[in-house]
Amino acid sequence: MRRLQQVVLIASTLFASWLGLQAVHEFGHVVGAWLTGGRVARVVLSPLAISRTDLAKNPQPLVVVWAGPFVGVALPLLFWLVGMKARIRGVYVLRFFAGFCLLANGLYIGLGSFNKVGDCGEMLRHGSETWQLWLFGLLTAPIGICLWHGQGQNFGIGRTGGHVDSFVAYATLGAFVALLVLAFTVGGS
Repeated sequence: MRRLQQVVLIASTLFASWLGLQAVHEFGHVVGAWLTGGRVARVVLSPLAISRTDLAKNPQPLVVVWAGPFVGVALPLLFWLVGMKARIRGVYVLRFFAGFCLLANGLYIGLGSFNKVGDCGEMLRHGSETWQLWLFGLLTAPIGICLWHGQGQNFGIGRTGGHVDSFVAYATLGAFVALLVLAFTVGGS
């Protein structure tokens, strides 16, 4: 039973982090559009596709495109900090999620600059300099790794022998299922 709970916690955390990453990143684009007078046509969050936000009107494309990764790292950090302050049980899952979002957004923007993939191509087309994308990646990715440092014990790795908090494991599974429902509901491809 102990190993099953460990697998549930680790798998749920990884899958929920992937879906959550896409949700907060796209939410950033949506907020950027709203704040600049843009209009969102649709948001694709299907777990079977790479997420994206399509705009019907985009008067400030540079702001909108940068809002995705900025909100995509700021919100998870805020979730973790609020969770720490509130002393919620299993706050280490939020710490992992924040690290995941920092690392993923940092690598996406920093390394994506080389082949101008996705948002990076938009950033460069609308006036961002390559060094700005690299700087974003250099600032965020290492912080993400630092947030992961020393977290293995919370996930039953190392001296804990697979022991994890069963409540946190199943709560994380619940969060994953909720994100999955959100993704299929928003869907669109």
